Amino acid sequence: MSSPAAQGKAEKVPGVRFYIIRNVLQEKAAGGSVGPGEKGGIPIEAIQAAEAEFHKMSEDYPDWVQSLIDELLDNYRRCIDTPELRHEKVAVIHDIAHDMKGQGGTFGYPLITNFGDSLFKCTHKSEECSDNLVELIKAHVDGMKAVISGRVSGDGGEI
Repeated sequence: MSSPAAQGKAEKVPGVRFYIIRNVLQEKAAGGSVGPGEKGGIPIEAIQAAEAEFHKMSEDYPDWVQSLIDELLDNYRRCIDTPELRHEKVAVIHDIAHDMKGQGGTFGYPLITNFGDSLFKCTHKSEECSDNLVELIKAHVDGMKAVISGRVSGDGGEI
């Protein structure tokens, strides 16, 4: 005697349920016109327009990021001028560094990502604001300024 599965009949397993999960992301990418199990797509014109906009943003990145570097420099100066506000200013620097570590590589400036990541890590405890930390912040900001003013994209090449 053969089992029901061998005869092409599905055997019911008690306590087991199967769910078909909708691919909501795929539906959104296709403009909501995709039903479960259907393949969706983004029109090629939309992709080309997004790539053109991204290329423009990449070209503008050095000018755009300069404002963040200026903000880092301003907060560094406040750490020097007003030591009683140092922990607050280091927290601001930490937040800016977080943004910069995620942007640099995206726009072709991985050295900005490296500096941003390092600055983010060394400022994670804003309550520990020694003079050495303030000087380390300055070194990071100077490095970022050099990368952007020299338009050093990529890994910077050989030294």
